[in-house]
Amino acid sequence: MKLQWLLLIGLVFAVIIAVFAVVNVDEVPVNYVFGESEWPLILVILASALLGFLLSGVLAIMRNYQMQRKIKALQKEMAVKETLIATQQNEIGEYQKAGVVPDAQIVTSEERTKEEI
Repeated sequence: MKLQWLLLIGLVFAVIIAVFAVVNVDEVPVNYVFGESEWPLILVILASALLGFLLSGVLAIMRNYQMQRKIKALQKEMAVKETLIATQQNEIGEYQKAGVVPDAQIVTSEERTKEEI
């Protein structure tokens, strides 16, 4: 449903730009850094709209790529933690079968970093 609204808004925006461009067909000077030329205003408007669309599309693709990389990294981290949880649950099950009650241990982040070093 959201995609349909986006397409509808994009279509309305494109029609508005097209009507605005067709109404403005006069020649206008376009100043470049290295020179100047006369272009029909319709081309200037359409080229500006196209460049804006392309720029926003490229930025959206880059953002999407970054988010996909972040999702993959988080999925890997989640898989590692799920494996750790499963291992710990198996250890708890073995302790319970053997009737051993291990001492409760509280591991803080400081102790964990000391053990990892």
